[in-house]
Amino acid sequence: MNQTRHSDSPAPALTRFVTGYARLLAGILALAPLLAVAYIHYQQDPVRVFEHHSFHVGAIGIAILLGAFISYVTWRCYMASGERLLRWLALGLLGFTLVYAPHGFLTHFAADNPWLFLLYGPVSRLIMAACFLIALLHYGDAADAPERRARGWGAALAGFLVLDALVALVAVSPWRAAPALRLTLEYLAIAMYVAGVGWMLLRRVRGSLMGLYAIAMLWFAQSSWAFTLGLPWNHQWWLAHLVFAAGFLLLSYGVVQAYLTTGSFTRIYSQAELMAQILAQKRRAERAMVELQQANSDLTRLAATDALTGAANRREFMSRLEQEAARARRGEQTLSLLMFDLDHFKVVNDEHGHQAGDEVLKVVADLAREVLRPSDVLGRLGGEEFAVLLPAAELDLACQVAERLRQRLEREVIRVGDAQVRITLSVGVDQLCPDADSVRDLIQRTDTRLYRAKEAGRNRVEPEPGGGRGD
Repeated sequence: MNQTRHSDSPAPALTRFVTGYARLLAGILALAPLLAVAYIHYQQDPVRVFEHHSFHVGAIGIAILLGAFISYVTWRCYMASGERLLRWLALGLLGFTLVYAPHGFLTHFAADNPWLFLLYGPVSRLIMAACFLIALLHYGDAADAPERRARGWGAALAGFLVLDALVALVAVSPWRAAPALRLTLEYLAIAMYVAGVGWMLLRRVRGSLMGLYAIAMLWFAQSSWAFTLGLPWNHQWWLAHLVFAAGFLLLSYGVVQAYLTTGSFTRIYSQAELMAQILAQKRRAERAMVELQQANSDLTRLAATDALTGAANRREFMSRLEQEAARARRGEQTLSLLMFDLDHFKVVNDEHGHQAGDEVLKVVADLAREVLRPSDVLGRLGGEEFAVLLPAAELDLACQVAERLRQRLEREVIRVGDAQVRITLSVGVDQLCPDADSVRDLIQRTDTRLYRAKEAGRNRVEPEPGGGRGD
């Protein structure tokens, strides 16, 4: 049965298209109230009104209770996270609630002094717009210290109540009926809301809740615009209330989501953002794993390698010798060992210095690797003493390899600074006897042959190629 196979990641072109479509939908949602405001403005008679004081008081009462509740939830989020954006968001919600409350309580005085009833709405929206804009300017700031989070709330509360009193004074003053007063308040609020959204776009602010924040601010701006077009109690005026309430509910949803998750308005992510972060973390983890494996490989190699010559160090060479000897016994195969010293190496150190001696050792190791087979193992046992492990090599072949190495080094002229150095070597060779030998026996016999090569005049292989075991 054929099954549809899905790729782990969608096609880039489709992803770009879907992302663009999602942004288009967000833009349409953010500007949707404009259609309703324009329709009411051009299609409805502004003289038609719905003046129902009790309904208005009830609606405002619900709005005030909801505003007080959301202000408290936002304050709790701020106290938990210290996020400065949340501090000003809470102040904006609290200021709106306290300044807007008289708008509902004084509804029944609308007939006697409509300005005592009407001015609180524009002022409350302006207060909220200013606080929300300041909140955005603190986006990404470091969190406030715990001891600072409880400061200033009493002063803010007192300031909002004083502002209520000032609005009341203006409402009974001679300039209360100036149309420019109410319109200026609404236009200032619109400017602040739009400036806040523009700032978010310029800063490329991301995040699901910050997206809700931006849409809510645009709805608040469109609500204020509707208030500038409407008259008290007409359809445009009621629509302005409805648009504002929708924006407030949207923002409330964001605050509740922050409270139920991270306690932060900026550190909560949509599923798409979480998946993007998970994939990014997965890629980082995979890169880190590759780097760790490489580092472990490098450490293993360094632990098994002589730092100067690149040959296997003594421990690694002995371990490889044990492994190859065990394999040779199981498979009834041959195994040979070379051990060689550099002749009169002390003279090189005494006459040219230890740095020159180190250079000679490196050259010897490089020349040995040129002569040896890929399967052979070169090791430095210490000082100027080296050994070579030759798997699957009979004694005669091992002696031939040793002779080629001796001749190759004998011809080499090694430059050490301004001097030229020639070096020779003495080599002992022997073969493992699988039935009787231990690795220690093989090493002892090979070392003995190395000693014989030195005693016989150096610069020679013992036994000589074609000379048999010689024991």
